Amino acid sequence: MTPTEDRATRTFPKTWGSEFVGAGTVRFRIWAPEEAGVSLRLEGRDRPMTKADDGWFETTVDDARPGQPYSFILDDGFAVPDPASRAQADDVHGPSVLVDPRSYRWQHAGWSGRDWEEAVIYELHVGTFTPEGTLRAARGKLQHLAETGITAVELMPVAQFSGRRGWGYDGVLYYAPHNAYGTPDDLKAFVDAAHGLGLMVLLDVVYNHFGPDGNYLHRTARRFFHEDIQTPWGAAIAYEREPVRRFIVENALYWLEEFNLDGLRLDAIDHVRDEASETEILVEIAAAVRARDWGRQVHLTTEDNRNITRLHERAEDGSVPLYTAEWNDDVHNVAHVIATGEVDGYYTDFAEDHWGKFARALAEGFAYQGETSPHGGGTPRGAPSAHLPPTAFVDFLQNHDQTGNRAFGERLLVLADRDMVRALTAILLLSPHVPLLFMGEEFAETRPFCFFTDFHGDLADAVRKGRRREFAGFGAFQGDEAELTHIPDPNAPETFAASRLDWDKLETGEGREWHAFVRTLLDIRQREIVPLLKQASGNCGTVVLAEEGLVCVDWRLGGAVLSLRANLGTGALGVPAATGAVLHACGGGIDAEGALQPRSVVFSLDGAGAAPRDDP
Repeated sequence: MTPTEDRATRTFPKTWGSEFVGAGTVRFRIWAPEEAGVSLRLEGRDRPMTKADDGWFETTVDDARPGQPYSFILDDGFAVPDPASRAQADDVHGPSVLVDPRSYRWQHAGWSGRDWEEAVIYELHVGTFTPEGTLRAARGKLQHLAETGITAVELMPVAQFSGRRGWGYDGVLYYAPHNAYGTPDDLKAFVDAAHGLGLMVLLDVVYNHFGPDGNYLHRTARRFFHEDIQTPWGAAIAYEREPVRRFIVENALYWLEEFNLDGLRLDAIDHVRDEASETEILVEIAAAVRARDWGRQVHLTTEDNRNITRLHERAEDGSVPLYTAEWNDDVHNVAHVIATGEVDGYYTDFAEDHWGKFARALAEGFAYQGETSPHGGGTPRGAPSAHLPPTAFVDFLQNHDQTGNRAFGERLLVLADRDMVRALTAILLLSPHVPLLFMGEEFAETRPFCFFTDFHGDLADAVRKGRRREFAGFGAFQGDEAELTHIPDPNAPETFAASRLDWDKLETGEGREWHAFVRTLLDIRQREIVPLLKQASGNCGTVVLAEEGLVCVDWRLGGAVLSLRANLGTGALGVPAATGAVLHACGGGIDAEGALQPRSVVFSLDGAGAAPRDDP
């Protein structure tokens, strides 16, 4: 499995599914170990497949053409799509479509990527990012993102799921871009255009489960799963079985190779449990990625609420052997408690000493580094993290989960004081951690981002009832069951429509002002802070002061010191002095007596020849 030599065309030779191996010649393969016989149905004609001893069925066709529909026919006559389909004719229940990936010619084939230290991530959901909800329409917004100061676009999962509407985390055809968003070539054109503007593109992938509707692997290969081991979403994946392992590892390589992506974000890896394998599947995925010469930089990030660090350790020379960074829920959670006062659910862990936890997370990575978690029933959570460089942590104030998993999908500006959100945004974008913005955050979007699906029948009822049951224990709903009925129905088209970005907001006074604020912060970041991040090693952060309303942190970045002085309280407070030039000050700043005004943030830089910046 070597990368495509001609970088203007890209193809990854999968073990599973259909592969063009010559002009008009296609090899079809499927693993169906419990089946006595499997046939290929290609454009209405059935052809027998040859079975090998290890459960694989294979056949080669010499007169195949791109665009032809095909299915696999099981021994009982049941037709299933290709589990490794590159595209579907319609939905997940119908035939797959032959795709020749060599048909797309890359315009920016020489793209070499960007350093991770430059990353400013923008997470978007293709279906709600534009009114059209397509990759072609999203491509038209890339110039706006580049001009804002974004350097990396992160797509929520695009693997085909059931229905037309969904977040993407219920994907069942891991190799097929969802046709509601466009064709495989549309996704490639999106990535190509982003590279032309200097933007990286990252993709969210899900390797912890398959969705509840349209997963025919249960029919074709029951051994793909451990029916006796359950996850929150059903039977656990049997990663230790070689065909399963190939399916998962090759999927990561496939997205990176055929779509020229700059990296992947692995969803909820705490639910990827692989104790039976000699090499853990998460380690093998990363090792396989690192072993290839991509011709560009490739970055891997993870989501994992355990606060582990073993997958993100650095080599002695500072290089990344496995995963580049971890989504840092602690920064979000404690910032949310400070901004809103909410302490339901997992926010319980941050109800006490939230100023100390916020400062520690900014200085050292995680707030919980082995301490007991009240939300976790008093069990220890996390591992020491201060030894990792600050760029090993992706911070955010909002994302799809932390917004959409609220009952009504409210954004932070709806829940918190505007000046507080402004101050927290400055901390997010100027700390040496890698910042992530959720779509619309750059222009003060206040439309909700709700949880939405496109299920039908009993499954739709189960999702609707489960959603309401999930919030029954929250304070806002206790004692008022009628209020639960107001939670938006995930399956209603209106719920999806309400979650679309309002691009007209960007043209309002507030939208323009907030966008200018974000652009100014990102300009300061790229000019003054990013050049220092390659010199930032572990143990570079120090908590100077953390008490009621105050968060003061210093970071040593090589020969320079970046200082944060923040007063998030309601009255003026004295703060320890910081040396160097002021990079940015928002709020009232520091008065003549040395007191920092409420809702004020000051960043200073000493030792790097920093030039002062005006408050936007």
